[in-house]
Amino acid sequence: MKILVPVKRVVDHQLRVRVRPDGSGLETEGLKRVINAFDEIALEEAVRLREAGLASEVLVASCGPAACQENLRNALALGADRAVLLETDECLQPLGVAKLLKALALREAPDLVLMGKQATDDDAGQVGPMLAAMLGWPQACFASKLVLGKAALQVSCEVEGGLEVLELSLPALVTADLRLNEPRFVSLMNLMQARKKPVEVLPASGLGVDFSPRLKTLNYAEPPVRAAGRQVASAGEMAHALRARLAAEGAEV
Repeated sequence: MKILVPVKRVVDHQLRVRVRPDGSGLETEGLKRVINAFDEIALEEAVRLREAGLASEVLVASCGPAACQENLRNALALGADRAVLLETDECLQPLGVAKLLKALALREAPDLVLMGKQATDDDAGQVGPMLAAMLGWPQACFASKLVLGKAALQVSCEVEGGLEVLELSLPALVTADLRLNEPRFVSLMNLMQARKKPVEVLPASGLGVDFSPRLKTLNYAEPPVRAAGRQVASAGEMAHALRARLAAEGAEV
C-alpha cells in the first residue's frame, strides 16, 4: 500500500505575523517556515502504518517554491520514503493545490491520501475535500483514529458533540485532526541523512493544470483592539454594571 501525504510550508504558528501598513499583505519576510502542524500529524500516522507493516511506502509532496525542499527533507527525516515538489513561484489557492495534487495522485496511484484537515496559515480546510471530489474517492475529515484493514479503512471523525465512525473502501482520502497522534521529534542524525536524499522536482507548469488564482484579496487588516476589562468587587456590582451597559445600548432590562 502506498500512502501520499501532502505537506504545506507555512510560517511557524508560534510566531506573530503582522499586516503591512498599507494593508496590501502580511509581513512574512525572514520568518521561520515549518511543515503545517496538521500535515505533520498526518505524516506521523502514515509512518506508523508503514512501521506496523500495513503500508509499503510513504510519499510526501508539496506545492510551491524551491524553498519547500527544506521542509520536504524534514519530512524525510521524520520517516517518509520519497519526496516530490511540484515547483511553482505562483500564488497558490486551495483549488489550484487540489488540481496539482490530483495530477500527482493520478501519476503515483496511491491507495490512501492522508493530509492535515487545514493549514495553520489560512485555516481554509478546503484542499482535502476538493481533492477527494476530483478523484471521486470516499473521504473522511477530522480523523482522530484510523484502523486499516486489507480492503477498507475505519475512521473515527471528530464531529460536534461526539464521534462519527466511517468505513471507507480504498483508495480513499483522510484528513487528520489534532487528536490523531503526537508527532515524533526528528533526530539530528536523521536530519543529516535526509539532507543527502534526493527530492524529485516537477515543474507545476508542465502538469497541464490550470492553477491560476480565482480569488482576489482586496485588503488585509488587524483585528480590532478589544477594550480593557473592568474588575468588580461582587456579583451584585457586576449585575449592576451589566444592566447599565445594556440600558446604554438601548436594550430592555
